[in-house]
Amino acid sequence: MLTFMTRFDVDLFVIGGGSGGVRAGRVAAEHGAKVAIAEEDRWGGTCVIRGCVPKKLLVYASEVRRSLEDARGNGWTIEGATHDWAALIAAKDREITRLSSAYATRLKKAGAEVIDGRAVLIDPHTIEVSGRRITAHNILVATGGRARRPSAAWITSDEAFHLPELPERIALLGGGYIAVEFAHIFAGLGAKVTLVHRDKLVLRGFDPDVREAVTKGLTAAGIDVVHCAELALKGTTLTLGNRSIEVDLAMAAIGRDPKSGSMGLAEAGVALDERHAITVDEWSRTNVPHIYAVGDVTGRVALTPVAIREGHAVADTLFGNRPTPIHHHLIPTAVFSQPAASSIGLTEPGAIAAGHDARVYCARFKPMRYALSGRDEQVVIKLIVDKPTDKVLGLHVVGADAPEIVQAAAIAITMGATKADLDRTFALHPTTAEELVLLR
Repeated sequence: MLTFMTRFDVDLFVIGGGSGGVRAGRVAAEHGAKVAIAEEDRWGGTCVIRGCVPKKLLVYASEVRRSLEDARGNGWTIEGATHDWAALIAAKDREITRLSSAYATRLKKAGAEVIDGRAVLIDPHTIEVSGRRITAHNILVATGGRARRPSAAWITSDEAFHLPELPERIALLGGGYIAVEFAHIFAGLGAKVTLVHRDKLVLRGFDPDVREAVTKGLTAAGIDVVHCAELALKGTTLTLGNRSIEVDLAMAAIGRDPKSGSMGLAEAGVALDERHAITVDEWSRTNVPHIYAVGDVTGRVALTPVAIREGHAVADTLFGNRPTPIHHHLIPTAVFSQPAASSIGLTEPGAIAAGHDARVYCARFKPMRYALSGRDEQVVIKLIVDKPTDKVLGLHVVGADAPEIVQAAAIAITMGATKADLDRTFALHPTTAEELVLLR
């Protein structure tokens, strides 16, 4: 193990106990660095406390409705099924508490000093937290982001995880990951849901065929998708252009902003961009050479696995004798809609805009899982290939197993797979994923 001796109290001080900060702190400590890390809220950050993990638990719970609907076609008779929202939230809270504790425990086992409290930069090398001043050779900011809220009348996903009961009528504002996923969660658990979005299709930035399929899936789930640019909420009345509806709850899911304010960044000389995100280079280094930033606070790619990779890279660069830049390329992503959507690489319009001579392969079919239940739902598998080189540029899948399929395929695509590589791969039958190697 390497030992780092400096004139500072610690070799690395991490501000923020979310996925990126925890990974950086733990790996740095395992490399032999003296590490301190502070978190003002609960350990685990956005993903564990109010994001990916609790959301996925609610997704699993809401998907049961689909299984119950399909059961009769498969010979099952299930009568009297009911759902207890309070029991679900209590079970979710127990799991989140367990995971949050595990994050802190793992840091301590690695040798990092774990500090509960809000950390503020006093100068470029000094942090104040819980009444202490600690000097650090290197500082990493990993404070994440916070949900945007149009007004006090709207809740955000932060509060949605702690509702005492499930409202009967819910309006959701937005068309991205969070809005789409919560629309299905609430509808699947029994609420009447209206999703309001400026565009006719949700998931701006995804491939057009994915956007169309996911929007269709929302409607098929009984969600009222409203294309509207003007709205007003007064009391329980939501006015959407020429139409008004009554709602018991209004939730905004219109994105998140970097959490960079009131922590002394200006005093330390750290530059922010117009969105108040911390500006960094490929090494996650700010304009102050010994201060780094990773995750959502940088405004780069707001995905947990990206923050983790960025944090790990900083620790390896500083203390592991493995200089590791991060290039945000070929990042797989998933939307846990019902059915789910997942992608990696270029969309069809993106490939054309980048100057590729693109060949597109697309298959739409009813999966075997619905052969007996009769559910009117199709899988979409779309492959974008560079015609001159035969290299796979992008993969886009909508279907129940889409995220699992894309994660496995992402390995091959990251390695530079060609369409010929897929063609010479044996199919695993009968599966949805076999269509990947059968596309013609």
